[in-house]
Amino acid sequence: MSNTDATPTEILCQAENHTVGDTRNPRVEIITSREVPLGGPRAMPVRRTLPQRQRSLIGAWCFVDHYGPDDVSVTGGMDVAPHPHTGLQTVSWLFTGEVEHRDSNGVHAMVLPGEMNLMTGGHGICHSEVSTPATSTLHGVQLWVALPASDRDAPRDFQHHVPEPTDLGGGTGKVFLGSLAGDTSPVHTFTPLLGVEIIVDPAATITLDVDPGFEHGVLVDTGEVALFDTVLQRAALGYVGTGVPRLTLTNRTGEPARLILLGGTPFGEEIVMWWNFVARSHDEIVAYRDAWQNESGRFGRVEGYVGDVARLPAPSLPNAQIRPRRNPPTVDPNC
Repeated sequence: MSNTDATPTEILCQAENHTVGDTRNPRVEIITSREVPLGGPRAMPVRRTLPQRQRSLIGAWCFVDHYGPDDVSVTGGMDVAPHPHTGLQTVSWLFTGEVEHRDSNGVHAMVLPGEMNLMTGGHGICHSEVSTPATSTLHGVQLWVALPASDRDAPRDFQHHVPEPTDLGGGTGKVFLGSLAGDTSPVHTFTPLLGVEIIVDPAATITLDVDPGFEHGVLVDTGEVALFDTVLQRAALGYVGTGVPRLTLTNRTGEPARLILLGGTPFGEEIVMWWNFVARSHDEIVAYRDAWQNESGRFGRVEGYVGDVARLPAPSLPNAQIRPRRNPPTVDPNC
């Protein structure tokens, strides 16, 4: 998915783990979403929780968009022309609808409910995303994973996985990345990660044994869910730091509640994000933008996309220049 902000801010992001305190009832940080438009003739709205001012990363998860359920006859659905990525992996996960994916590695695939598509664009890739004519309602999440410095030039790749439901005792889970409750995804990632869709039964409580070396985020899609004693409304993301060996989730409604659980080891590196690029410096961002505008072979070409424009032009660069440094750390206020 493209970050279609017309004037994207260059953001310096770094991991900031907080003190957990009582591991039986740790402090939960609530990250609220902000609405941004995404493509389409009438601009389908998406709710973005990462990156935000208060938190940039959860593990290597650096970008979380949540959208729908959207009536595509009203919003126009999703039509994102070919656009570039560097230094990241994209994770597409749908609840309802269909999206057609094409990329410069020659992959033509469908994004379908309950089936995960993971695209790697380390050195450079471009892709398009279009909701199909058969889609009346579009509803899902789009996630980005930052690649560590050792692998940030990884070659183009695409992986697909259809997880089976796992009984969580009071609910079910579909583990699309990492391991939970004895189920392990076969999909390769470059840092330890967890990604699960969870349905919590009406008025039920589930307790999940998790890796205490991970920090975790819970994004509520439907219903009202308490993470430990902290109530999360729809579209809110609840964050818990490392040192917590289990998570407790309670559905406070009489209907099933759905959420996305994300986790990972603290990233430990500073990254610079701008538009669709993850880099390590302002100068790299400039070079990536120039390469895209000049139709460099770094990104390749998408074949078969039919739309109003052949490719998304890069926005104008910001006037400010951010250079990462460790002492003292500098964090953009937009993180």
